[in-house]
Amino acid sequence: MLRVRDEIAKAVVGQDGAVSGLVAALLVRGHVLLEGVPGVAKTLLVKTLARTLDLEFKRVQFTPDLMPSDVTGQVIFEQRDGSFRFRQGPVFTNLLLADEINRTPPKTQASLLEAMEERQVSVEGQGHPLPEPFLVVATQNPVEYEGTYPLPEAQLDRFLFKLQMGYPSAEQEQAVLARHDAGMDPHDLATLGVTAVAGRQDLEAARKEVAAIQVEARVQAYIVAIARATRESPSLELGVSPRGATMLLHASKAWAWLAGKQYVTPDEIKAVAKPTLRHRVELRPEVELEGVTADGVLDGVLAAVPVPR
Repeated sequence: MLRVRDEIAKAVVGQDGAVSGLVAALLVRGHVLLEGVPGVAKTLLVKTLARTLDLEFKRVQFTPDLMPSDVTGQVIFEQRDGSFRFRQGPVFTNLLLADEINRTPPKTQASLLEAMEERQVSVEGQGHPLPEPFLVVATQNPVEYEGTYPLPEAQLDRFLFKLQMGYPSAEQEQAVLARHDAGMDPHDLATLGVTAVAGRQDLEAARKEVAAIQVEARVQAYIVAIARATRESPSLELGVSPRGATMLLHASKAWAWLAGKQYVTPDEIKAVAKPTLRHRVELRPEVELEGVTADGVLDGVLAAVPVPR
């Protein structure tokens, strides 16, 4: 599993935080919301991740006229024998890229809720289990709001991470240009030398190791203290829920495993706190007007909560 990040680097330059975040999410069965302007390799990153793990990949372009059945599937009538059959939608895959998820109405957004939480789809009262592993990576543009439908809190809470993909550095951008000048085709991963370096058995073995990572009681108390501090923050309308604290625990265990550790320290919690919690808090309107951000508030919380020794 640790080789996955090196293999992705053959196709994607930089974006180390997003790469590690996606791998960590897979390790703890989480889902990821990727936020970034167009052209920063969001789709390429997810496609490459699927190839390095030999997982099935499907992409759905979320649009205002997309219906829930276009995602989950529908029951169709077979004329030849007069029977009804369930036709699976694109959600039946290992890695689903929900591109520009905030461009589709809430009804269609909600079609993913059951899939993300219970890993099944219910149609006509019948449950249909999804493949394992199953990961939803949804993208959204942070600066374009016209014609978009902001994700409700219930939907946001289903994502383990909200990862922000920014512009590369000047050196990284020049490296991208050099690759394209040399004939790189980002749509043909095979020509880039990207191959599967791990499989489902490797992923399952890694998941068991992550689950065995130790989290001492004092470190668990640190997570609780962070969550409770957000609920008491005067800048926040809504703080972190108990589910959010649980997700922070799982995320920190995955981060510790990626760092080669057998236990979680406050350093891992601090490293994943903002991507795990930034979409689970809601700023007060007057504070938001002053230019305060969720990350800024979380930085203040992390600075104020005593670190266990």
